[in-house]
Amino acid sequence: MPQNGQEQLLTPGEVAAMFRVDPKTVTRWATAGRIGSIRTPGGHRRFRESEVRSMLAELTSEVNVSDDLTRGR
Repeated sequence: MPQNGQEQLLTPGEVAAMFRVDPKTVTRWATAGRIGSIRTPGGHRRFRESEVRSMLAELTSEVNVSDDLTRGR
Protein backbone atom coordinates (compact mmCIF):
# COMPACT_ATOMS: atom_id res chain seq x y z
CA MET A 1 0.00 0.00 0.00
CA PRO A 2 1.38 3.46 -0.83
CA GLN A 3 2.57 5.69 2.00
CA ASN A 4 -0.35 8.11 1.70
CA GLY A 5 -2.76 5.37 2.81
CA GLN A 6 -4.49 4.95 -0.53
CA GLU A 7 -4.61 1.54 -2.09
CA GLN A 8 -2.61 0.81 -5.23
CA LEU A 9 -4.73 0.75 -8.38
CA LEU A 10 -3.86 -1.39 -11.38
CA THR A 11 -4.63 -0.93 -15.07
CA PRO A 12 -6.41 -3.62 -17.10
CA GLY A 13 -3.06 -4.42 -18.72
CA GLU A 14 -1.37 -4.96 -15.36
CA VAL A 15 -4.19 -7.21 -14.17
CA ALA A 16 -4.13 -9.11 -17.46
CA ALA A 17 -0.40 -9.77 -17.06
CA MET A 18 -0.99 -11.22 -13.58
CA PHE A 19 -3.68 -13.61 -14.87
CA ARG A 20 -1.97 -14.20 -18.22
CA VAL A 21 -5.03 -13.14 -20.19
CA ASP A 22 -5.82 -10.36 -22.65
CA PRO A 23 -6.71 -6.94 -21.18
CA LYS A 24 -10.11 -7.19 -22.92
CA THR A 25 -10.82 -10.29 -20.82
CA VAL A 26 -10.21 -8.28 -17.65
CA THR A 27 -12.61 -5.61 -18.91
CA ARG A 28 -15.24 -8.29 -19.60
CA TRP A 29 -14.78 -9.68 -16.08
CA ALA A 30 -15.40 -6.19 -14.67
CA THR A 31 -18.49 -5.71 -16.85
CA ALA A 32 -19.82 -9.10 -15.71
CA GLY A 33 -19.15 -8.26 -12.05
CA ARG A 34 -16.51 -10.95 -11.52
CA ILE A 35 -14.03 -8.31 -10.35
CA GLY A 36 -14.65 -4.83 -9.01
CA SER A 37 -13.34 -1.79 -10.82
CA ILE A 38 -13.13 1.93 -10.35
CA ARG A 39 -13.56 4.47 -13.12
CA THR A 40 -11.12 7.35 -13.31
CA PRO A 41 -12.43 10.85 -14.12
CA GLY A 42 -11.31 10.14 -17.69
CA GLY A 43 -13.44 6.97 -17.83
CA HIS A 44 -10.62 4.44 -17.60
CA ARG A 45 -10.95 1.34 -15.44
CA ARG A 46 -8.68 0.69 -12.50
CA PHE A 47 -8.61 -2.31 -10.20
CA ARG A 48 -7.75 -2.51 -6.49
CA GLU A 49 -4.53 -4.46 -6.10
CA SER A 50 -5.75 -6.21 -2.93
CA GLU A 51 -8.89 -7.47 -4.69
CA VAL A 52 -6.90 -8.65 -7.71
CA ARG A 53 -4.37 -10.50 -5.53
CA SER A 54 -7.19 -12.08 -3.52
CA MET A 55 -8.91 -13.30 -6.70
CA LEU A 56 -5.61 -14.62 -8.04
CA ALA A 57 -4.89 -16.49 -4.80
CA GLU A 58 -8.39 -17.99 -4.82
CA LEU A 59 -8.04 -19.18 -8.41
CA THR A 60 -4.57 -20.56 -7.71
CA SER A 61 -5.83 -22.57 -4.73
CA GLU A 62 -8.74 -23.90 -6.83
CA VAL A 63 -6.29 -25.07 -9.49
CA ASN A 64 -4.13 -26.78 -6.87
CA VAL A 65 -7.15 -28.59 -5.39
CA SER A 66 -8.29 -29.61 -8.86
CA ASP A 67 -4.81 -30.95 -9.67
CA ASP A 68 -4.80 -32.94 -6.42
CA LEU A 69 -8.21 -34.44 -7.21
CA THR A 70 -7.24 -35.48 -10.73
CA ARG A 71 -4.04 -37.06 -9.42
CA GLY A 72 -5.93 -39.00 -6.75
CA ARG A 73 -4.47 -37.21 -3.73
